[in-house]
Amino acid sequence: MTERPIVIAGAGHAGGAAAAFLRQYGWKGGIVLVGEEPILPYQRPPLSKAWLKGEATAESLALRPARFYEQQKIEARLGQRVVAIHRAEAEVELASGERLPYHRLILALGARARALPVPGADLAGVLALRSAADADALKAALTPGAHLAVIGGGYIGLEVAASARALGCTVTVVERESRVLARVAGEALSAYLAEHHRAQGVEILLGAEVEALEGRAGRVAALRLKDGRTLACDTALIGIGAVPEEALARAAGLACANGILVDLAARTEDPAIYAIGDCTHRPLPLSGRSMRLESVPNALEQAKQAAADICGRPPPVPEVPWFWSDQYALRLQMAGIAFAPAQSVRRPAAEGEGFAVFHLAADDTVLAVEAVNAPAEFMAGRLLVAKQRQVPAAVLADPARSLKELAAGQA
Repeated sequence: MTERPIVIAGAGHAGGAAAAFLRQYGWKGGIVLVGEEPILPYQRPPLSKAWLKGEATAESLALRPARFYEQQKIEARLGQRVVAIHRAEAEVELASGERLPYHRLILALGARARALPVPGADLAGVLALRSAADADALKAALTPGAHLAVIGGGYIGLEVAASARALGCTVTVVERESRVLARVAGEALSAYLAEHHRAQGVEILLGAEVEALEGRAGRVAALRLKDGRTLACDTALIGIGAVPEEALARAAGLACANGILVDLAARTEDPAIYAIGDCTHRPLPLSGRSMRLESVPNALEQAKQAAADICGRPPPVPEVPWFWSDQYALRLQMAGIAFAPAQSVRRPAAEGEGFAVFHLAADDTVLAVEAVNAPAEFMAGRLLVAKQRQVPAAVLADPARSLKELAAGQA
């Protein structure tokens, strides 16, 4: 047993999962989990949904109960922050000045909400949503009759809009692009979701850009758009994406490019340092590209990669990137990434009123699937993407053709 522990900087989903996988894969040495928040690792996706609506408790959000860390001899250093990496000495420095030696270091630093660079962004009532504390502040503001302005029509913004409507709030979504989810979804899904939100009473302004936030007595009271319009609001949520927390790695001389650069074992260029989760820029073997992913499945996959490499186990099989979102009664599931699809085809769900959209390359290779209340189509589509099956659009669109057989290569 080595005397130096594995230090995990960041106690979010990725960091907490890495600690658990290390024990599962046979690591017998010390594990120190350092997290800025005063609470043990928890699930973040429910923050914009169940937590806001009062349908979740702190216990239900916890990834694992406190006794797990005690039983597994995982030392949780909560409310503390790593401020420097001293690679030559294999030590990290905490904000308190204390230094912790490491055998291996795993950076699970996450990402921070992208700031809106306009006047008034620092007013009270202008919020973001990345942490439990953020969610508590937003939850307190979403009282019946309150007017919430959501700046940004991405998944977080739309999820919060749905939750706010369920709580009786008036909601306006302001999106500067020509459609919601412009960076992360196909046009068909974007159009469907925008229509569904409007049917639920959400006002969506497209091609609209915020010029300033205006206040009254130090609290946000309105948004001023670049076209001259002014929109009254009680609270404004900024949901325009996230920025990877890579400053710590950069200061230590590690390569970064919109995230800390890692390989398929989650290794940085320093053999003693790994990085996982939202803070990384990672290779995607199925697409032959690399990029930064923000999802729980990605955090878990990279936690497995790092833990397996540290413990001398075979690397896990590369997974198809996948994502999900819950809005109203809609369950959205996406697998694969359609960088530049040649065509897209819609298929009705085998059960219910849902549907799936498949995105194809020029040679009919299935690149990605987007499913709305269509779990069977999502699962089959995920297999099609993983196996890089070539399926003509007309075949995919035909509900009489079995997706399960197509995925197995039997049709």
